[in-house]
Amino acid sequence: MSNTLSRCWIYKSSKKDEMYLYLAVEDGFEVVPDELINHFGEAQFVMELELSPDRKLARENPQTVINNLLENGFHLQMPPVLKPELYHGNSD
Repeated sequence: MSNTLSRCWIYKSSKKDEMYLYLAVEDGFEVVPDELINHFGEAQFVMELELSPDRKLARENPQTVINNLLENGFHLQMPPVLKPELYHGNSD
């Protein structure tokens, strides 16, 4: 793989809401560890995306995603951490 990346493929988890797997190769799941695949569940294709360091992503740093894709062939986007006290007042 070269030191630049332009496209990736994004899949959502069937087991965990808002968990996404970015792949450097379409349907390239062979680079993803089995344990992660088992936790992720069935991967449901979401979209193909053109990536660049300047591209804005909703919850990820694009350069981090690119680096992970280049180094590992995949990037895992975890669900956001919700803080109930922000919505329901202080937890004490």
